[in-house]
Amino acid sequence: MEKVSTGIEGLDEMLGGGIPKGHVVAVVGSFGTGKTTFGLQFINEGLKQGENGIYISLEEDVDSIIETAESFGWDFQKHMDDNRLAIFKIEPGDAATAINKIQSEFPDYIKSFNAKRLVLDSASLLEMTFDSKKEARTNLFYLAKMVKSAGATALFTAEADPRNPQTSKDGIVEYTADGVILLSYEVSGGEVQLAIRVVKMRRTMHIRAVKPYEITDGGIVVKPRSEVF
Repeated sequence: MEKVSTGIEGLDEMLGGGIPKGHVVAVVGSFGTGKTTFGLQFINEGLKQGENGIYISLEEDVDSIIETAESFGWDFQKHMDDNRLAIFKIEPGDAATAINKIQSEFPDYIKSFNAKRLVLDSASLLEMTFDSKKEARTNLFYLAKMVKSAGATALFTAEADPRNPQTSKDGIVEYTADGVILLSYEVSGGEVQLAIRVVKMRRTMHIRAVKPYEITDGGIVVKPRSEVF
């Protein structure tokens, strides 16, 4: 199976070469674990390889996303000017209208833009705009199916449940995704360490062990040959 590099040093090794092309992967983590950085790094890797990308945010505005990327040395403004990167900001209050528009128009847009990578940041905020878990799951499943049918590989970020950091808040995004990558804090003896685990990844072998990672000035770096503490 053809693999798509995440652009994250060490993680591709854990995934046996990267994310299977055409997968939708949920990146679940608590506040401050680097979910947005993960998504930006994934998009940037695609741009480096000549792949167009789409970034959809329900949190930061476009200028803020560009500035965050720039802090890691990734020139998103240049790629937007070159029409290789599209960034969309969806206001949570307008999410229902945006979802209807996405369902009707986005598949053709992804194809016409020739987008090979897409990031939704975050699925948790999107889920909150629906009246029920059933409605949220239906719409998220449709969105994942639509992205895959358009030929893109995607990441959906999601907030971890504070009561159970091993799952997302509503436990919905995991069931719509082909893969789940969990970002967490590990605490021992008063020390805190960031840890990553590939919970599932369909149709490919992967390392399930918990491994440490760092958020550096060049992005996320995973240490697959080290142990947490």
